[in-house]
Parts: sequence; C-alpha cells; structure tokens
Amino acid sequence: MLIRGGSQRVVDEVDRSLHDSLMVVKDVIEKPAVVAGGGAPEEFLASSLKDWADRFEGREQLAIKKYAEALEIIPLTIAENAGMDPINTMVTLRAKHSQGKKWTGIDARNTRVADMYTLDIIEPVAVKEQIIKSATEAACMILRIDDVIASSGKGGRGGPPMPPMG
Repeated sequence: MLIRGGSQRVVDEVDRSLHDSLMVVKDVIEKPAVVAGGGAPEEFLASSLKDWADRFEGREQLAIKKYAEALEIIPLTIAENAGMDPINTMVTLRAKHSQGKKWTGIDARNTRVADMYTLDIIEPVAVKEQIIKSATEAACMILRIDDVIASSGKGGRGGPPMPPMG
C-alpha cells in the first residue's frame, strides 16, 4: 500500500490507523467471535463482579468492587462523550443489566441506553479480551511500583527530604 499525505505526521497517523485496522481484522479471523459494544460487556462484568464480591470480606471484597468500578469507566466515558447525563445513564444501564439484559449499552449516536446487538454495534472478543488484560496488567504494575516507592523510605520518596526553598 502506498500512503501519501500533506506531512510526515499525517502519513505516520494514517499508517498507525491502517496497522490497527489490519490487526483487528487479523484478530477476528483468528477468533471469529464478537460481543456487543457500547460498554455492554464492561457493565456486564462489573455487575457480575459486584455480585461475586459479596461472597468475600475485607480487602478482597474491596478490591473486587474497585475493579468493577474501574470497568464501569468505559460506559461512563461513552455516555459523557455523547453528551448524556452520566449519572442517569449509568442508573438506567445498571437497571437494564439487573433485569438480565446483558447486551444493553450506550448508544452514543442516538444518546440513549439500548440493546447493542439489535443496533449492530459489536466488537471482536479477541480485542476486548486484550484490552481488559492490558489494562489490568498496567494497573498491577502501577500498584507494584507504588508499593516499592512506599517501602523505600520516609514519606514514600525514597530519599532524603528536600531542603526548604528560599
């Protein structure tokens, strides 16, 4: 393929977008399965995790619930970016999922909560799995780094305190 653009920056961006698109096609060919889009899988996982968290106590329960809240950032962000009221939208989305409507998500085009499958808003499972795995690994790395910093000295700085300015 020949990519042309007005500047090297445009060419680089088109190249990156084309590469990302080809990788999504590759993922779908390797694992031909899809899920609904619009944040529906994330809300389904969050709801399931919140229910599961009730089996635990203490830190484990808190960690599971916080992970569920982190997953809900996806539909919340979609709603905010669509100009929807985020609180009302999330309440409606949670209510639909509690009724067993697991493919309900955020229809950003029509600014409403709707069944994503009936609207043909879908995402490849392989891509969704990779996104969740990568985000989880990144969060774990940050937590490990935070633990190292916190245990490395006074005040979590890892060195002597800074002298006063001035």
